[in-house]
Amino acid sequence: MKQRIITAVLALIIFIPTIIYGQVPFLLLTILIATIGLLEFIRASKLSTFIFPSIISLLFLWGLLLYSYNDSLFFVITGIERSFLGLIIILLAYTVLSKNKFPFTKASMLLLGTVYISIGFYFFIEVRNLGLQYLIFVLTTIWTTDSGAYFSGKFFGKRKLWPAISPNKTIEGAIGGLILSVLLSIIFYSLQTFDVSLNILIMYAIVISIGGQIGDLVASALKRHFSVKDFGTILPGHGGILDRFDSLLFVLPILYVLQFM
Repeated sequence: MKQRIITAVLALIIFIPTIIYGQVPFLLLTILIATIGLLEFIRASKLSTFIFPSIISLLFLWGLLLYSYNDSLFFVITGIERSFLGLIIILLAYTVLSKNKFPFTKASMLLLGTVYISIGFYFFIEVRNLGLQYLIFVLTTIWTTDSGAYFSGKFFGKRKLWPAISPNKTIEGAIGGLILSVLLSIIFYSLQTFDVSLNILIMYAIVISIGGQIGDLVASALKRHFSVKDFGTILPGHGGILDRFDSLLFVLPILYVLQFM
């Protein structure tokens, strides 16, 4: 627990000021974090970092994140949708060119991981571009849900939420996290941070809370599939980047669909 607290404090000292300042420092920090996250996924899926498909995936990630900051870069000629299609074609073609040394199962897993991580961090930048208050709302709602779920589960948890994937999570914990996130949205509304009704803000808080918990379970399922305890060790006591950003990466595309941004 002591190691977790020390790591969290040190990370926040770097993370929070950069989020507040935004602009190029925030972009560069996001690219760094996203790159580490994708490398964690590549290693977990038992692929080498220095093979052609991994390098192409990293280039795609960097291009998409740079595009989110300046749409005159990288994707402006072909468009994001065509670039996604190009990534698919390249990875599938490489399975043939490598004479099945890079099989379709590996191509599919790498494609899934690249899109999952790239899109998540792309919208991370997009939310910050929309306004600092939006990103703070999303982050604090996720953190509040985690804290509420932990303490509710610890004191009231009896029924397991999904023991086959995450044996420590409980239904009572999930409900506690959801309730606390709704209370947080009411506080945000009282501060008049957003020009929306209270009902709409509560709806977003519910979506973020539930989506974040599902994203956590998705990451747990992936780790079980890869037979790893954590995606990485860069954050002592917390695991890797994907262990800390699992909820956020899942929630942000959902918020985009719901026109939060």
